[in-house]
Amino acid sequence: MKNLILSLMLVNAIVAYGQNEFTDSIQMHELTEVTIQGEKPQISAHDGILSVDLPAIVKDKPVSNILEALSYVPGVIDNNGLLALNGASSVTIILNGEVTNLPIQNLYQLLYSTPIDRLKTVEVMYAAPTKYHVNGAVLNIVLKTPRAIDGLMGQLRTSYTYKHYSSYFGGLSATYSFKDWIFDVNWSMTKDKTWNRQETYSNHLLDGKRIMIEDDMRQIGKSLTNNLYTSITYKNMKLTYYGQYNSDSHNKSVANGTFGQYINRYSYLSQPTYHNIALRYEAPFGLSLGGDFTSYLESRNQIMTKVGEDMLNANNSQDIAKYRVYADQEHQLGKWQINYGVEYQHSNDHSLQNYIFPQIEGFDDILKEDVADVYIGVQASFDWGLSFNASAKEEYFHNDYQHNWNFVPQLGATYYKTPKSIFQLTLTSQRVYPQYWELHGATSHINEYSSILGNPFLLPYLNYSSQLSYILNQKYAATLYLLYSDKYSVQLPYQKPDDLQLLFQTVNLDFSRTIGLQMQAPFEVGNILNSVAVANVMHNQERCSKFHDISFDNKRWSFYGSLNNTIRFSTTCPISLSLDASFVTGQIQGTGKFNPLWKIDAGAKWKFGKKRCCELDLKCNDILNTWNPKLTIKASGQDYQMKVHDMTQSLSLSFIWRFNGFKPHDTDVVDTSRFGTVK
Repeated sequence: MKNLILSLMLVNAIVAYGQNEFTDSIQMHELTEVTIQGEKPQISAHDGILSVDLPAIVKDKPVSNILEALSYVPGVIDNNGLLALNGASSVTIILNGEVTNLPIQNLYQLLYSTPIDRLKTVEVMYAAPTKYHVNGAVLNIVLKTPRAIDGLMGQLRTSYTYKHYSSYFGGLSATYSFKDWIFDVNWSMTKDKTWNRQETYSNHLLDGKRIMIEDDMRQIGKSLTNNLYTSITYKNMKLTYYGQYNSDSHNKSVANGTFGQYINRYSYLSQPTYHNIALRYEAPFGLSLGGDFTSYLESRNQIMTKVGEDMLNANNSQDIAKYRVYADQEHQLGKWQINYGVEYQHSNDHSLQNYIFPQIEGFDDILKEDVADVYIGVQASFDWGLSFNASAKEEYFHNDYQHNWNFVPQLGATYYKTPKSIFQLTLTSQRVYPQYWELHGATSHINEYSSILGNPFLLPYLNYSSQLSYILNQKYAATLYLLYSDKYSVQLPYQKPDDLQLLFQTVNLDFSRTIGLQMQAPFEVGNILNSVAVANVMHNQERCSKFHDISFDNKRWSFYGSLNNTIRFSTTCPISLSLDASFVTGQIQGTGKFNPLWKIDAGAKWKFGKKRCCELDLKCNDILNTWNPKLTIKASGQDYQMKVHDMTQSLSLSFIWRFNGFKPHDTDVVDTSRFGTVK
């Protein structure tokens, strides 16, 4: 201690001497203002996971919720209302590392009602570690966690959308933290009226002659939907509930064509309801236990008339109960982390189809399904630049029609010595199961000519994928990828050669294969323009040796490009503008090919009020109404064309009020749904 005191006295003396010595020889100058500018990286990588700073990317975009923001994640595209990830066969969205088990539309509704202020980051995993209980690519939405000092925070939002008809939305999102308790509630109500139009031209070959059958169908739907999400967290235990309640829902389609006018009216005998309750516990020694229960109920009636004459009266219903339990264990051994666990799922699907008129045989049966798996994984990081996660899962699947064992390996690795250059390699596989309703072999009639058939012999298919990415300066990224789906399934139209009938049915192909390269480059012009350019070049191939009585081998090169621009008048200006453009060349689907598509979106954001707690967002999607796909099939005697109108054009205005700041402090922390009666 004495030596320490002497040392400090010596340092003091030297500093004092230096101050006196140089004060006399150098004049002191007062600096006006010093501004240090830094750039926060948009993308970081570790253990085969890409972390995207999405809040920074959409800060000045006219987006107010997480669902809208996800379309700005590098590589994510909005595919007719469904989010897809370039370089992946399918993508699953999870929250804070937990699977929600919600049908995709319910999950989207939850994300639509969740404020962007709740978002901390988005993790992109082309090969998700098996401990997440998800196979294949994953978008992990990491939310901010409130602390006790934050108190009650929340947001009120209301919006109006015009898309041929008017729709309305209102929602409340709030969090409250007290000691070891965290309460979270998210409620929304949507009054929706939808419209879409499809033109079809079926040049049907029958008995050596071509018969042109035209159809122009308009579909109108109405619904009033309430969604409620609540969660209670106490220390290491979390209880969540999600429910969706529909009321006043009905749909109608009017078709005019070669065979006359058909009207289909769909009314619900009991409104669709969905409930999910989940419980999770995390022990301090790395053990996680959890389980959830899901209930889904839908029952509706279809009446089809032709020029006022009743042609069909049928009832469809689906009652699903699904249970899931799991246990996971993690061990940290120095730089190595070992994890292993088990999971079991059981579902009862009671579905029926009853024809009142005409006298057609329907069905009323229960389909039981069991899925069990066990996995082991390892994760490690090394000082010389390598970090990785690898896992292997053995899965058993059983239902009334089949049973099989599946081996599912996963690998994600990242290498970098400095953040300037990052390399990432991922390998994954995924088993994709059919929709419940399709496995019953149900028939849904559109008119006398067209119908949708189920397929009880439909097999699950296996996705294999591999991605190699290079990231420069944590913002420029290039990804080379290979996707292969064995026994890939897709719904396709088919003109029967011996009858004037058009069938839509989901069938297994031999395979689907895609090879591609995606590149992303953000750039700025001063503090005014912020842009992100994305380009994706790919080659697709789909082959089927037996599609009814024909075969096909369809292949095509295609390109997708987008340019997202944000314009700020100054760093302090409360108004920002956005202008986005997208383009895609023709894609393939089974025997058919799609036309090229392009669109322009624009928007504006205005923040105002005390501490800018209020916000107005104005957004116009597909301003010129050009994103209208057309499917053309001309192969092996099949000659069919379908045009879709007014698919994405819309105008929306949202008002947001945030109370108590609503900025929680940071703490360390494929449509794969299978519900619904008509596919």
